[in-house]
Amino acid sequence: MPSPSSPTPLTDFVARFSEARVWVAGDVMLDEYVVGSVERISPEAPVQVVSGTDSFSLMGGAANVAGSVAALGASVSLLGVVGTDPAGEQLVRHCEEAGIDSGLLIRDEHRPTTKKTRVLGPRQQLLRLDWESTQASREEPARAAIARLAEGPPPTAVILSDYGKGVLTPRVTRELIAAAGPAPVLVDPFGRDISRYRGAFAIKPNLKEFEALCGRDLHDAPVEELIEAARGLLPAADLEAIVVTLGERGILVVPSDGEAKLVAARRREVYDVTGAGDTVIATLAVSLSVGAGLVDAARLANCAAEMAVAEVGAAAVRAKDLLIALGRRQAPKPQSVSELELRLEGWRRKGKRIVFTNGCFDLLHAGHVWLLNRAAELGDVLIVGLNSDASVRRLKGAGRPLVPASNRLAMLAALQCVDAAVLFEEDTPLDIIERIQPDVLVKGQDYALDQVVGREQVE
Repeated sequence: MPSPSSPTPLTDFVARFSEARVWVAGDVMLDEYVVGSVERISPEAPVQVVSGTDSFSLMGGAANVAGSVAALGASVSLLGVVGTDPAGEQLVRHCEEAGIDSGLLIRDEHRPTTKKTRVLGPRQQLLRLDWESTQASREEPARAAIARLAEGPPPTAVILSDYGKGVLTPRVTRELIAAAGPAPVLVDPFGRDISRYRGAFAIKPNLKEFEALCGRDLHDAPVEELIEAARGLLPAADLEAIVVTLGERGILVVPSDGEAKLVAARRREVYDVTGAGDTVIATLAVSLSVGAGLVDAARLANCAAEMAVAEVGAAAVRAKDLLIALGRRQAPKPQSVSELELRLEGWRRKGKRIVFTNGCFDLLHAGHVWLLNRAAELGDVLIVGLNSDASVRRLKGAGRPLVPASNRLAMLAALQCVDAAVLFEEDTPLDIIERIQPDVLVKGQDYALDQVVGREQVE
């Protein structure tokens, strides 16, 4: 496997996604959506009445993982089980439309196609109905499909998408891992027995699944405790890494050798988290296929997941959209008022809530970082005004600043919570506040209200 991280630009990996050839095996599902409005409560029971306006269906489970791989531009073959019912027929059609090789989907007349129906009201999910069987499926058809897979071109990565619906029995799982050869096998795990994935490259649980594997509550645990727990699991399945998705906190990468890394998530409006984990594991597999290290793969997966949760349903992220998003991330943050005003116009058009704070930040410390992170939570865009060297000298004396403005500016701009950092020459930020017109003005609690420069302008 490549090194955990490399100096190669992330966009270079995305440009090579079409070289990847991925097998996806596991529990396929059909996600059905009913969309409507809610204006009254039922007279029959204390429940909302949904006036339906639309309905549609999407691939779910392992099928959504395969769809995510295909959307990223890679070749993908899907192994799973569907019933001989309308839901199964619809799922096969979705796979064909997405460019997935679905020739290894097994039709089983004795099982229903797993289907999840979600009822959506205004900006939220109201109800979910599940049709499914969790009995172990027949192994012989799956083993025959694995043999047919092994006769073709070798994969660059394999994904096992285990939702506990009976397809990935211990025997089928072992044979898939063996058939992968040197290709990395990534597992979205189910249940508490991690040893059934022995020989895989990595597992990718979310926090709830990770807690089940560890057998303890880790919801409010610090990152250090999560890392320790992950390292305790690695030997049980002879894994090379555990990758834990932590929602808004980001993605935690814990390799068997080397330093663990938390790839932090950016602030993003979340509409529907359905399939976000599928997007992560698909992007990890395709990225590893083209030579990305595990940390770089996690960075790409994090970006893709942030895009996916902003859409309704299990949305597939395309490679070109990922390239656009990465280009925006890698663009330099504004460091002059003129640059900032250009960017502000775009932020305002999108309805972004602008937050402003300021200071000398001569010796950046944990208190500063805490303040900046809390300020960022009050809106969508955080702008930091920074006193120039001359301004700091006037305020704090001839021996200051200890750190020159260029370095202070660079350190602030490097913080993920900061969207722009700009210098001002005056003793106060009043002029820049008048030019920016922020929605929120933040100062530390040691300032009385009448001491906050710019308060009247913002009010």
